[in-house]
Amino acid sequence: MLLTRKQTCQLGILLSIHRQHSKIDQVLIHQQIELLEVLTGFETNNKYEIKNSFGQRVYFAAEDTDCCTRNCCGPSRPFTLRIIDNMGQEVITLERPLRCSSCCCPCCLQEIEIQAPPGVPVGYVIQTWHPCLPKFTIQNEKREDVLKISGPCVVCSCCGDVDFEIKSLDEQCVVGKISKHWTGILREAFTDADNFGIQFPLDLDVKMKAVMIGACFLIDFMFFESTGSQEQKSGVW
Repeated sequence: MLLTRKQTCQLGILLSIHRQHSKIDQVLIHQQIELLEVLTGFETNNKYEIKNSFGQRVYFAAEDTDCCTRNCCGPSRPFTLRIIDNMGQEVITLERPLRCSSCCCPCCLQEIEIQAPPGVPVGYVIQTWHPCLPKFTIQNEKREDVLKISGPCVVCSCCGDVDFEIKSLDEQCVVGKISKHWTGILREAFTDADNFGIQFPLDLDVKMKAVMIGACFLIDFMFFESTGSQEQKSGVW
C-alpha cells in the first residue's frame, strides 16, 4: 500500500518525535524576553526554547495569535502554539480554546489540545474543578484519563520555585512534576518571561510526554502570564 505525501510527512514527524522523546525524562522551557513588551507593556506573541537536560535546544515554540486577541483577552486568550524542531519542521501544535478564567464557574474550565503531528490529536489537558487547588486531568487521544496534575493552594513564585505534581489517577503516587523556576527579582518584576522544568518517567509514552509539554504551557498562561496592567496571579487559587 502506497502512502500519500501527507501520510509520509506525518510518519516522518512521528518518528522524529519518538526519537526525541523516548530518551528524555526532563524538559526545560525558557521563555524569551520581548524588548517591545518590556518597554511598552504591549503584549506580543510568546516565544520559547525547549531544551533537554543537557541544555541543548530540541524545539522552538511560538505563539500564533492576533494582536487584538492578545491585548483584549490577556492571559485568558485562546491561542495556537506551534512547536518546531531544529530542522524548521512543525512537529507539535497546541490549541487552547477560549474558556472561563474563574474557578467559580465549573461548567467551562480551561483545556488544551495537543496534536503530534499537527492535525492529529494525541491528548488533552483538562482543568478539574476544585475550590482550593489548581487541578488538571491528563487524557489520551480517546479522552481517557491517564494522569492527574495538582498544584499548590498558593500559586506564588516569590523567591522560590512553584511545583505542580504529576500523579497517578488515584493521586497516591507522584510520578513527576512541572516546576516554574524562580528567575530572580528583576526578571520576575519587569517581565513575564518564565522558565519551567518538566520531569516525567523515562518510560512514559512519548505521546504523553508531548501532552506534558502542553500542560506546562497551559499552566504558564493561567498562572504566570501578565498583560499590561494585569499582574501575575499569586494568591489562593
